[in-house]
Amino acid sequence: MDSKKSPRDKWITVYGRKPVLEALHDPGLSVAKVVLADNATGHSMQEILRAAERYGTPVERATASRVKWLAGNGKHDQGVVADVDAPRMTPLEEFVRARGKRPTNVFLLDGVTNPGNVGMILRTATGAGFDGVILPRAGTPHVGPLVIKASAGVAFQAPIVNTSTAKAAVDVLRTAGYHVYGLSARSQDSLFKTELAPRAVYVLGGETNGITVTTDSDLQIPLHSGVESLNVAVAAAVVAFEVTNR
Repeated sequence: MDSKKSPRDKWITVYGRKPVLEALHDPGLSVAKVVLADNATGHSMQEILRAAERYGTPVERATASRVKWLAGNGKHDQGVVADVDAPRMTPLEEFVRARGKRPTNVFLLDGVTNPGNVGMILRTATGAGFDGVILPRAGTPHVGPLVIKASAGVAFQAPIVNTSTAKAAVDVLRTAGYHVYGLSARSQDSLFKTELAPRAVYVLGGETNGITVTTDSDLQIPLHSGVESLNVAVAAAVVAFEVTNR
């Protein structure tokens, strides 16, 4: 099955000299390869080359423009990228097939653009035992250094599920029999009192536009003292541990 996966569904691409060096030295990570720009020089590059040789990591050379394209970030790649194995990362269709009819709980990020929030959601969902976090390529940050830092490194082991758009994910999941819940302060149904479906996707709306996809029903997290809403990563934590505690 792996041979049919896109590289985006097998590896998390790390860029920048310090992050790449840290990934090479981390015994808990497996670096598939390092790509250096032809014009990259300096002491830190020599450190990276020595570390790659020590750990048997393949090193490729490429043009500076190619490295920038691989990094997806033209300002901060510093002439080096590394592909780090992400063993739990998978495309949505494969994830749905693998789960079958088993009870399954996943988050869907619908326009969550802040890398810090994405990283914290990945950490929380992994720690709570959620089965997946769906990250649409459209509207969600690349899992790069900022997301990884916010996840405290958990992103490499997180159950990341890749898809094209949030709407496409909802269509696939609904067809597969999942119930689509939205989190909304306007809902009259409390997260803590509602009987939840055994196969469910919990949509986390973006910081600016909220939820844009069509949900089957909405849930609220009851708040007091005039507090209108929670940060999306905090709301994800409340949902994750309530659901898994059931």
